[in-house]
Amino acid sequence: MTPAPLRNPIGAHVPVAGRGLVGTGLAYNERIDGEAVQVFVANPRGWATPAGDPAQDEAFRAACAERSIPAYVHAPYLINFGSDSPATLERSTASLRHSLLRGHAIGALGVVVHTGSSIAADRRTTAMAQVRADLRPLLAELDELGESAPWLLLEPTAGQGSSLCSRLEQLAEYFEAVDAHPKVGVCLDTCHAFAAGHDLAAPGGMAAALDTLEAAVGPGRLRLIHANDSKDIAGARKDRHANIGDGHIGADPFAELFAHPATAGVPLILETPDRSAAPGFGHAADVVRLKELRARALVFG
Repeated sequence: MTPAPLRNPIGAHVPVAGRGLVGTGLAYNERIDGEAVQVFVANPRGWATPAGDPAQDEAFRAACAERSIPAYVHAPYLINFGSDSPATLERSTASLRHSLLRGHAIGALGVVVHTGSSIAADRRTTAMAQVRADLRPLLAELDELGESAPWLLLEPTAGQGSSLCSRLEQLAEYFEAVDAHPKVGVCLDTCHAFAAGHDLAAPGGMAAALDTLEAAVGPGRLRLIHANDSKDIAGARKDRHANIGDGHIGADPFAELFAHPATAGVPLILETPDRSAAPGFGHAADVVRLKELRARALVFG
């Protein structure tokens, strides 16, 4: 009998250098007892768009399907559709297209991209027009891939500089820019939301943030969560991740997250420090901690 799907599969962003998606990535996921994975398919700090290995892609797809592991791709950090540089806009389009196509090739459910910045606050209107002009053609290409196309998952940032979308209510404007395309969703990074001023550590703070997100984009759009604690206080606008329970968010708000209706079926991916995968450290310890909080939420939720 096939086991019932987990309410919230828990995993981490895994390394793939060396032996590739399966030999390195899924092996690492197994060592930390993960239930979901996220990978890069290109240098996250570069513009290169490397071709994949079809045999490795198929092996990864098959292994994830066999183990019921949902997989995701994180697009490169340099992508910014709010930039005032024509070269950056052109490279952003090519880079995101590459991540979407590679995501489709490896069977990823979604491709995460940061929502970017407008460089100068007085360029916001122009920047959002660029988002519309540049993302809509990519979404049309996504439509051509059919039902198996990955979701494009918008990840609000921590609020550094002239961010286009850091506060969760700002997702409404972003969704309007892409005509609320049916394959556009949200990746919520808990550290980013906290840094942007949503006090997830306050009583009811996590639930309030999730309510705000759902009010901005509608139900069913939250498709992935980056589960990260924060080294800085709420509203600091600093993107510095801490291990679960070791930062200013703390562990208890994650139990609140698991109990919220908006997170039902949504996987959690850790981007916390230390990838040693040794028991009691880094991702391995964070996976254990989140599974304990998930169990608590299911019992008392």
